[in-house]
Amino acid sequence: MIFAAAPRRAPLALACAFVLSAPYAAAQDTVPSVLITGPRFPAQATPIGATVVTAEQIRSAGATDVNQAIRKIGGVFGRQSLDGSPDFGLDLRGFGTNSAQNTVVLVDGVRLNENELAHTVLSTIPVDTVERIEITRGGSSVLYGDGATGGVINIVTRRGGSAGTHGSLFAEAGRFDHRDLRASITHGAGPWSFDAAVADRSTDNYRDNNKYEQTSFSGGLQYAYAPNGRAGLRFESSRSDSRLPGSLTEAQFLAIPTQTKTPKDFGSLDTDRVTAFVEHRIGAFELAAELSHREREVTSTYVSTQFGTSASRYEAEQTQFSPRLRHTLDFGDKRNEFVTGIDLIRWDRKVTSDYSAGDARQDSKAFYLRDELRWNAPHNARLAVGGRHERFEKDYSDPLAFPAVLGEHRKQSLNAWTVEGSIDVMPQVAVFAKAGRSYRIANIDENSYRSTLDVLEPQTSRDLELGVSAGTDARKATARVFRHRLTNEIYYDPTIGFGANTNLDPTRRQGVELEGQATFADAWRLTGSWQYVQAEFRDGPNAGREMVLVPKHVVTARLAWTPGDGQTADIGAQWVDSQRYGNDFTNGCSTRIPSFTTIDARYARRFGPWEVAVSGLNLADRQYYSQAFSCRDGIYPSDGRQLKLSLRYDF
Repeated sequence: MIFAAAPRRAPLALACAFVLSAPYAAAQDTVPSVLITGPRFPAQATPIGATVVTAEQIRSAGATDVNQAIRKIGGVFGRQSLDGSPDFGLDLRGFGTNSAQNTVVLVDGVRLNENELAHTVLSTIPVDTVERIEITRGGSSVLYGDGATGGVINIVTRRGGSAGTHGSLFAEAGRFDHRDLRASITHGAGPWSFDAAVADRSTDNYRDNNKYEQTSFSGGLQYAYAPNGRAGLRFESSRSDSRLPGSLTEAQFLAIPTQTKTPKDFGSLDTDRVTAFVEHRIGAFELAAELSHREREVTSTYVSTQFGTSASRYEAEQTQFSPRLRHTLDFGDKRNEFVTGIDLIRWDRKVTSDYSAGDARQDSKAFYLRDELRWNAPHNARLAVGGRHERFEKDYSDPLAFPAVLGEHRKQSLNAWTVEGSIDVMPQVAVFAKAGRSYRIANIDENSYRSTLDVLEPQTSRDLELGVSAGTDARKATARVFRHRLTNEIYYDPTIGFGANTNLDPTRRQGVELEGQATFADAWRLTGSWQYVQAEFRDGPNAGREMVLVPKHVVTARLAWTPGDGQTADIGAQWVDSQRYGNDFTNGCSTRIPSFTTIDARYARRFGPWEVAVSGLNLADRQYYSQAFSCRDGIYPSDGRQLKLSLRYDF
């Protein structure tokens, strides 16, 4: 959610020191028996280009929410949230302020993305229910549709537990009046199992008028009729309240970064989600489906001495039905896997505010198929091709808009394709490649405040990725080069009049990614990543100029110590390069958002079922910011140093 009033808009030598995991076998070193959700079905082979974060890694690093785990362990760059929540804006491959619209986020295969200018809310997912997080960088529209140019993040929760009753209790307190209380339980009896988790979190945060409170519940019931399949039901509910500190000028930030100029602004977010799922095998065929319904209510109130009080409330609903089929066939030393399915999604939103009475609906219907052939087992050869066709229907009306919109209906159809493959060219050395086309369409907020009379054109991207990996389970290294050539990129351009959403001149994202891991002296594990991105216009009056709010370099490194005597320690650092301010399309601002480095650490000690831990974020107490929407203005300061103490009991 975004409540805050904002405009609509490491060096190579260090990186090369990190050893990296293979893109299609990244999980083997830590989770050799875990099934990965590849082509939307469980599989042993990890998707090409994917990174897997396990529950064990999340706990070892002390990540207290899913968003933090993705940033700290997955190496994904995140921007400070505007509302004090832990839902940082996650940016795969340098899409800046529109990163949320270019990354698909799923929970157990169900989309969490909204059809509006809002970041995906992950804080409602209890971190103790997460089994793993799969991060696939690069164009993925064939399987996941609209907005998957930057990549896909799939959070997989536990479905069923082992026999008996197990659970945990967790309490944490820290600076800024931070409090985090959690409890979880799982129970298995024969084919039946259930799980439940509750959480209560609050913090005053670093800045004035930035208090955040949230309570959440998650529960699930599953029946497994092995070996043919399983079926189940999940429910999640969350209630959040935020105080909104607003933005600062550079002078205000340098003087007192904790201050607020909006001491009376506040907002809330309530969400409920229910999902039913089924998986069934009939011989060589596997059938699966999810039916999900989500309701979301957002309120916000802004108080201005110049314009008075402005209140807004909207309710949104999304229903998704995604049936699919997989067929596998073995012949000789070859194995063929064919996947096909449909995605049916309906999204509705009603707005009640002083300036809008918007009523919006979007229906999307998609059909996709993908075929993968594996052969030559000694060289682990893989080749996959796929395609998708998706049709969108949009309806929108708002009698309070200027000018008034009294019923706008539009249809748009788009296609995506992909070709990808990999092969072990020699023992412990693999090469891989991906090429394809991805897309996204303008959401309701972008079309409501646009630069053209007609709705914005769809954004398309030609995607290309090449890579190589080498190493053993103990030490692996992966390097990737990528390019996204975008046409009609949808973006907020503040240089058009007073600013408007528009289709930009042709743009490009290209760069290099390194990822890695190394285990040494039994108890030590080093992981790291380096992302280099060139984000620039490739045509038009701004040709060759940098895109805004995109750091060229992001370097992440973590060192974990697990001696096996009840102690664990984990320390991590991230360096983020400087960036252009959010309105600096002409690259004319005389300064940039400064680069910054953050350091976090955790030490834990177990005493039987008890664990005591101390952790710290931004240990150097760096004053910095990653959100700034105007040149030397529109700044949202990031958090200062925070120390926390926690106690956990497992049963």
